[in-house]
Amino acid sequence: MEEELASAYDAARAVLPVLEDQAADTDRSAEFPVKAVDALRAAGLMGLLVPVEHGGSGGDLGDLVAIAGLFGSRCVSTALIWAMHCQQVDCVVRFGGERLRAGLLPRIAAGEVYLASVTTEAGKGGHLLSGDAALVGDGDQLRIDRQAPIVTGGGHAEGFLVTMRESPDADDHRVTLCYAERDQLTLETTGEWDPLGMRGTASAGMRLRGAVPPHQVVGEPGGFRAVAVESMIPAGHLGWSAVWLGAARRVLSDVLGMVRARGAEKVSDLTADRLARARIDVELVASYLASVRDEVLAHRRAGTSLAGMPTQIHLNNLKVAASELTFRAVDGLMQVAGLAKGYLRDSPIPVERVFRDLRSAALNYGNDRLTTMTGALALLDRDVTFAPAGLL
Repeated sequence: MEEELASAYDAARAVLPVLEDQAADTDRSAEFPVKAVDALRAAGLMGLLVPVEHGGSGGDLGDLVAIAGLFGSRCVSTALIWAMHCQQVDCVVRFGGERLRAGLLPRIAAGEVYLASVTTEAGKGGHLLSGDAALVGDGDQLRIDRQAPIVTGGGHAEGFLVTMRESPDADDHRVTLCYAERDQLTLETTGEWDPLGMRGTASAGMRLRGAVPPHQVVGEPGGFRAVAVESMIPAGHLGWSAVWLGAARRVLSDVLGMVRARGAEKVSDLTADRLARARIDVELVASYLASVRDEVLAHRRAGTSLAGMPTQIHLNNLKVAASELTFRAVDGLMQVAGLAKGYLRDSPIPVERVFRDLRSAALNYGNDRLTTMTGALALLDRDVTFAPAGLL
């Protein structure tokens, strides 16, 4: 496995120029970065989390964090697309049945399947743990009729993980996660995708209709909560945070280079203060991301659940802190870069593009939803347990 992972890291570094070359065009056109994603497919990086026995690299969420940060430093849209794909792969690896894993994971490792997530729903937003549209049994098939206002990269996906209410008479918290192949569905794009930032994610709404066999259920029927808590949420929050951190770190590095080129003697106290504050924000995110990453990995290696209250608080806090502090850092760096070097779209430093991309971070599963949950959990954590949980 060490050899496979070393190869994956080499491949990740090798594709960085492709991501960087396509980033500006992807942003201007608001189109899916086909060339960049094809490079990731060809390099075997879509299978980073696929076990070696299924042809993948056998990576863990620590590897996801490291490589997502690299990709985020070049193209935030491509990096987020890839991180969310890996999030879905983690769900299949950990909760898919043997038949599904044996049939699907080798194809993912070969770059043949990009997985998209279908969890949003009109009326509930991005709330993961409830559902309206229900699976309907039809002989040996489960019928899907699902409308989602946001599906990242859905028009280019070969497979989908879809949340559905377990049955028409089930409680709305009895949610089932299903895998569906593109050719098992009739797909209809609804609405347009012309956002402020994250333009290349091509996250237009979709309606999905079709049927899947029961072995394509991921996890227990009605038991999506376990999949979310143990896989989808931690992989998502770690991956997203790494992408945002990689983007902010790159902008900080570029702006520092610009300021150095002007000459250290020309650096005002105000500029120095702004640089320091951006550095502090980036350092704080990097440190907390590392702590929560280590906490999640420790639980997985020990075979213990991530459902504990302190760990859930830490995962929520990571997403909120990373989304807010990386955006604040880039906002401050735009002040340093100024109108010509920071605010203009044709600036030699992509401050303006990353600024718009990171503005979406607080909206990508709304921070206010997370802070409301964290506030309630904090009242129950009398010891105020820091991350990694139990170490302090």
